[in-house]
Amino acid sequence: MISVIYSDEFLEHKTGMSHPERPERLTAIVESLKTFPNHGQLQWQSPTSVQQRGSSLMKLLEKVHSRSHIGTVAGIANSGGGYLDGDTPISAKSYDVALLAVSAWLDGVDLVLENGKPAFVLARPPGHHAESQRGMGFCLFSNAAIAAHYALEKPDINKVAILDWDVHHGNGTQEIVESNKNIAYCSLHQSPCYPGTGHSSECGSYNNVLNLPMSPGSTMAIYKPTFEEKVVPFLANFQPDLLIVSAGYDANHDDPLAGISLKPKDYGLFTEDCLQITRKILFGLEGGYDLPSLSQSVLATIESCLLVRGNGQ
Repeated sequence: MISVIYSDEFLEHKTGMSHPERPERLTAIVESLKTFPNHGQLQWQSPTSVQQRGSSLMKLLEKVHSRSHIGTVAGIANSGGGYLDGDTPISAKSYDVALLAVSAWLDGVDLVLENGKPAFVLARPPGHHAESQRGMGFCLFSNAAIAAHYALEKPDINKVAILDWDVHHGNGTQEIVESNKNIAYCSLHQSPCYPGTGHSSECGSYNNVLNLPMSPGSTMAIYKPTFEEKVVPFLANFQPDLLIVSAGYDANHDDPLAGISLKPKDYGLFTEDCLQITRKILFGLEGGYDLPSLSQSVLATIESCLLVRGNGQ
């Protein structure tokens, strides 16, 4: 079994007719998961409501983001909607939906630590471009970084690693965690590409950052050795008590926003490698904008979690 955390409320973050980060991303994934042969091994769970979390959610949010940024997002939503920047729309319900997305990632942490096996958060908006002082690149709050800080509050959790395989560098995640010795961040991303960050020379304050820029047109023939020779050793040497994967699927060949040429099945292989490090993995959706390849990639990830047993911690 693998837990999948999802709510139809995530569809209420409205981005406009032509925006790539649209509600249909989630409906396409959900439809695929509910019809694939092993759908009976999925345990669907609704996220804990924002009201139920109460003030603890805001205290955690303020550990990662400035009150100014949080207030800006809330203010735009309360006024009926608008834009953080040219790429990042906010609708009337976006603030509430973004808080629920954070809550879903926190639920994911709890489930992984309780069960000792992977969970997948199907939530939006995504988060890895959201910096401490601002949102950008479709992202409002930094879900992965918040989840990592939340995990470190748990007993016996001393180290958390974040692997970001989205085609775009997670500038927000890195900016937030690079000075925390208990969090490691590793990103494979197309370069040059938005947002233009993630240079290989950046190592974090404690050699806790590994950026792996990938050339446009890269295929699995390039990704596989990079993953096995650089990503896996970096993560394994950090010895995380929890691995969080910023699971973006826009490095697929068919994705319209970048130029990497992976196939959906490749994400299943990445997942198998991660499971050799630890079974305690939280996958959370980031990018991925071609609906068929997005759905197939999530499916490949989850199928690998269902097939691989007993490896790692």
